[in-house]
Amino acid sequence: MIKYISIFLILLGAFDTFPAQKRTNLDEDWRFHFGHSEDAKADFNYSLVNIFSKSGAAENTAIDPKFVDKDWRKLNLPHDWAVELPFVKSEHPDLISHGFKPVGGMFPETSIGWYRKHFTVSKDDKKDRFEIQFDGIFRNASIWLNGFYVGTNQSGYIGKSYDVTDYIDFEKENILVVRVDATQYEGWFYEGAGIYRHVWLNQYNNIHIPFGGLFVHADVNGKNATVNVETSVENKNLNPSNCTIYAYITDRNGKFIGKTAEQKLTLKVNEKLTTKQKISVSNPRLWSLEDPYLYKVYAVVKENGKEIHREQARLGIRTVKFDAKKGFFLNGKHIKIKGTNNHQDHAGIGSALPDYLQYYRIKKLKEFGSNAYRASHNAPTPELLKACDSLGMLVLNEHRLLNSSPEYVDQLERLILRDRNHPSIFLWSIGNEEGWIQKNDFGKRIAQSLIAKQKELDPTRTSTYAADMANEFNGVNEVIPVRGFNYRQYAVADYHKDHPNQPLIGTEMGSTVTTRGIYEKDEIRGYVPDQDITAPWWASKAEDWWILAAENDFWQGGFVWTGFDYRGEPTPYKWPNVNSHFGIMDVCGFPKNIYYYYKSWWTDEDVIHISPHWNWNEKIGQPIEVWVNSNADDVELFLNGKSLGKKTMPRNSHLKWEVTYEPGTLEAIGYKKGKKISTKVETTSTPYKVIATTEKNILTADGKDATVVNISIVDEKGREVPVADNMVKFFLKGDAKIIGVGNGDPSSHEPDQFLDGAWQRSAFNGKCQVIILSGKTKGEFQLEVKSNGLASDVISFTQK
Repeated sequence: MIKYISIFLILLGAFDTFPAQKRTNLDEDWRFHFGHSEDAKADFNYSLVNIFSKSGAAENTAIDPKFVDKDWRKLNLPHDWAVELPFVKSEHPDLISHGFKPVGGMFPETSIGWYRKHFTVSKDDKKDRFEIQFDGIFRNASIWLNGFYVGTNQSGYIGKSYDVTDYIDFEKENILVVRVDATQYEGWFYEGAGIYRHVWLNQYNNIHIPFGGLFVHADVNGKNATVNVETSVENKNLNPSNCTIYAYITDRNGKFIGKTAEQKLTLKVNEKLTTKQKISVSNPRLWSLEDPYLYKVYAVVKENGKEIHREQARLGIRTVKFDAKKGFFLNGKHIKIKGTNNHQDHAGIGSALPDYLQYYRIKKLKEFGSNAYRASHNAPTPELLKACDSLGMLVLNEHRLLNSSPEYVDQLERLILRDRNHPSIFLWSIGNEEGWIQKNDFGKRIAQSLIAKQKELDPTRTSTYAADMANEFNGVNEVIPVRGFNYRQYAVADYHKDHPNQPLIGTEMGSTVTTRGIYEKDEIRGYVPDQDITAPWWASKAEDWWILAAENDFWQGGFVWTGFDYRGEPTPYKWPNVNSHFGIMDVCGFPKNIYYYYKSWWTDEDVIHISPHWNWNEKIGQPIEVWVNSNADDVELFLNGKSLGKKTMPRNSHLKWEVTYEPGTLEAIGYKKGKKISTKVETTSTPYKVIATTEKNILTADGKDATVVNISIVDEKGREVPVADNMVKFFLKGDAKIIGVGNGDPSSHEPDQFLDGAWQRSAFNGKCQVIILSGKTKGEFQLEVKSNGLASDVISFTQK
């Protein structure tokens, strides 16, 4: 047996040396230009020329391969043109909800974007097939290659792949053209615009595993697991063909574990067949939140004894169970879902996130105890799911619209086929708050159709629907396997009593609105206090829902609206607000005070936190309401060494004192199971220095890696000045570039992006942020951070 395994691994190494499938990233060196939705000439004659009369007919348009684009802007993907545009004041509700960016039907000159990409393909590859893969374009994107129309994807969120084999030019440059039409929105929140995710050129044999054609999942029985490998193989040869298919598993380091037998297939022209094979794994290391262990599964296609295609999937072996009375179980262990909802944009860069930012954001969510992520309300980028797989974060993956038309069934199918191998996904959602239909027979029938499709493509999981309904059963709720509650937390117990056999989960909970570092309502600047005291009429404060969820097992748990602030939806205000206040963290990922409420009760870490800050010289002698968030058993508060009293900490709540303000030190001392924990806030002096910090100063020299640098304004003693608003300027020395800046101020109209050499951002309540993209030169580069009148800081990075 040992000899057999050794020979097998040698053969695997040989095949890895000569990969059967090639995947080329096409993100670099694109040309971009705005079109115009109401001026045909400004739209490069798009609506004047009959481009669909004959195949390849595209003369006198930007689609024509001979079109000269040398004056167009050069850029790399991912690209979100909306974040680059200025803010525009308006009373139009859609523009308000989208963050006051001039994209949509009212802005014909900035709602159409043209992209062109030049690339070559070797003559030696004429025998292969070629596919262009777009991971995400917002939205209504039409694609041409060498003047030939390839297709149109209506969705701004779920990607699409196109077989372009017949249009590849092996003699000269290929010209890929994309016209993006963002005049129509899909959501009611900031969505960005443009090719904001990756683009790939996939190259493979005529006999191959197609998109979504490898499905791996495991059955766990005691100390053993059976891994099911379902592999589809497609024949695009012009004649019937024979092949074999087998699969094998390795651990995360490539150590061989098990293999199937080779199965023979005879495929007709254009036929696709699916094989089902099994591999046993003894004593599997289960994927969990604490130990997100991933195996590797390979499906290998051979023709005439030679490998022609290999597909890989990462496998997390785990079990999930929804119990209507006892809650959610992962690997047999009871887990309360402590989730957050999130849109996909980030400060400074909009929706065009480098891959590293996905990991950065998931890590920030895990740091305060969150264990689940709801992709609200659309297909996430693939890299987000990889981050959740790797870091141990459960995912509720959501379909964009409750609609069973061919277009939306196709979107659901692409979503499930793309994502079903991710162990992080524990539940699908078929839609969100469809108020026109969720209570009637239309909604019920549509839901049944989508649930049937979900079960067909992924029988290993089940579905929910995010319903903003109280104790109501008619419509979608009659047929959905897991009842989702958007708010209406007061009705959950009654619904459970009436429908005790239907599991239920809070798909949207909370929605406290807070502004980081602000402690008084300000309707002029559009700020709300940074405490758990303000929520819209349709929502609740954090404590209102979490106490109910924490104390009742029939709650599977829930998802807070939201983990991060996001652009658009500036509830409860309009202009000058340009982003939301809902986040547990702001758009940069800086914690608000509610962060420490959730961390107190969502982690076992020792937590004790005082708010507000203690810089209130204009309020000497006046009362200040002081909050302490902690999971200590009791807390005593001291001002300048004098006790202000000890209080017992109510579980899943917080403590408050009314303190007459005087400058100095406010200290909280708590005891948790006899262990002393403490924290303090101090009155600071004036700003003295800017401090730059990063969690990552070693980058890959590939032009795609990224890092986040957070800036603090501190006094002479190194204490962050909580009211500082100094303008900070950024200077890079070396082969890297800044791609965005932010500060978490929901009413800031400063640019998020600048020309090189002009980067700057004001601090908001002591903090701001800069995001850096790596270059391609190995070695060091430096970021210098300056502010007039303050000591500067320099931080060094290494590219490898």
